[in-house]
Amino acid sequence: MIRIGKWTVVLLIVGIAASLAAQEMKPIDIKLPKPMFVGTPQNLNVQNLEKPLGKPRPPFLAPAGTANVALGKSVSSTDEEPIIGEIEMITDGDKEAADGSYVELGPFVQHVTIDLEARHNIYAVVVWHFHKQARVYFDVAVQVSDDPNFVKNVQTLFNNDQDNSAGLGVGKDLHYVETAEGKLIDAKGVQGRYVRLYSNGNSNNDLTHYIEVEVYGKPVP
Repeated sequence: MIRIGKWTVVLLIVGIAASLAAQEMKPIDIKLPKPMFVGTPQNLNVQNLEKPLGKPRPPFLAPAGTANVALGKSVSSTDEEPIIGEIEMITDGDKEAADGSYVELGPFVQHVTIDLEARHNIYAVVVWHFHKQARVYFDVAVQVSDDPNFVKNVQTLFNNDQDNSAGLGVGKDLHYVETAEGKLIDAKGVQGRYVRLYSNGNSNNDLTHYIEVEVYGKPVP
């Protein structure tokens, strides 16, 4: 029989309590922009389209202290000279759908990369492409890596590319209609420094747009 002193038991209990407190789960605080659909939504003839929830998205729980770690961070893009806007607008905190609040990239597959400046435990990525009209964006993929070139240690969080036209493999996720809630992607606490998002036109035209990207996480100790 193994004997354990009372102080050892006390220390074990304190340690377990501290661990549980550190993992206390709370809803992340996502500030949503004003809904701004203009006109009558067109008939979206898109395959593998996610069925609308029909009600507000439920709160997303993450460890206490989780925050938007992408705010104000540097962004790079395959399109260095956007048609409209500036790349840094993607992390400027402005999620409204008004003219002047979004970035418009050229046609074909484009991606943007956010440098979080350090490794983080990432719990959710929320992206707003465009929510002034009901649109579906194609070949949407989100990846995380410690490699700025995304050659090694790449982890894919979301991919709805149905035919591998983006070259990342055929995705199993569904297309979805853009709304003011943005698309929340569960990152499940994956660790990484860089977040890359792909897109390839939309149901209205062949251009890619971004209003805002938020990355909810905590620095890796």
